[in-house]
Amino acid sequence: IGGGQLGLGDRRPHLLPEQVTLGGLEDECVSNLSCGCRHTLVTTEEGEVFSWGLGRFGVLGRSYTDFTYQNDVGMAVPEGEEGHVQGVAANPPPMAVADIDAAVDAADDGDMGGVNALMESLDALNLTLDDPSNQCYPKVIDSLEGFRAVGVCAGHRHSMVLDEHGGLYTFGSGASGALGHGDYVGQEYPMKVMELDNNGVRIHQMSAGVDISMVVSTDGTVYSWGKATGGRLGLGMEDKNVTLPRKVEFVDEAFKAVDVECGYVHSMVVGLDGTVFQCGGVGTDGKDDGLQDLDSDEGLLGHPVILSGHNIWHRVAEPKDKIIKQTWTKYGKYELKGRSKMMEEGGRSEA
Repeated sequence: IGGGQLGLGDRRPHLLPEQVTLGGLEDECVSNLSCGCRHTLVTTEEGEVFSWGLGRFGVLGRSYTDFTYQNDVGMAVPEGEEGHVQGVAANPPPMAVADIDAAVDAADDGDMGGVNALMESLDALNLTLDDPSNQCYPKVIDSLEGFRAVGVCAGHRHSMVLDEHGGLYTFGSGASGALGHGDYVGQEYPMKVMELDNNGVRIHQMSAGVDISMVVSTDGTVYSWGKATGGRLGLGMEDKNVTLPRKVEFVDEAFKAVDVECGYVHSMVVGLDGTVFQCGGVGTDGKDDGLQDLDSDEGLLGHPVILSGHNIWHRVAEPKDKIIKQTWTKYGKYELKGRSKMMEEGGRSEA
């Protein structure tokens, strides 16, 4: 059961693309879009910001009406005449996760039987995925009126908005200091990151991950803040959270960045020259194997590490098997006389 993050006016799964026309967005030209964990943000050519989806932690940056029912809240009335509890607890439908996944896969192949079974399970519980909450459709963030936004980024439980002058605004959960305001306080409405503004730093690009944030300034400098464990911020092996933006250092002091992306336990930086750097380790198969040995004592531990063989401006040629071209030797009269001579002789013989 979703949080209305599709912006289609309900919490139902929609398996085919549909245009988002609610909330006045049908008349707008969208210039930038970002999808978070369970919420969505867009900017229009006019510089307005629309938000929708699950509004927990204040990620929508606006006030909203709550959902008609909550997934994790039960509703029941006293026992009936037969000793059974009347009403229903608003829990997920009585279908196994594997059955729900199978229903979605079948729907991709045109078989709606599984999805219909899911809907019938909800009906049996007297639940509906239709919901009048304005979390389910786009609504403009009024508190940004007067600002022309040029970019948005929806993270796990916090959001970012960039204005035309390079000013950065954050809102949502303040866990681990991810908002960059020097504390852990959550914000329900956009609040400017004054540490950057007071130091004359104008932002060009930004990314919000899972309680971590990273930005690129107009001069190519990278700043990061939030949860620092594992070197994910590129600030070294910090044990404490970073609540204010801090500059990320690179071995090449002349390095200029153009883009950043934050994930769960790592982040990526793209350079002007196309080089790609990784901060933090990415574990697979239960191991913290990543690019960096987190138990090492090397001086660069927790700082950006270049990905060799990767460049976003060009790609390394793919290896190909050498093709041996076979040559054929001509023998006999075709080699001596040629085709035209043979055709001439053939015409004489027929005559």
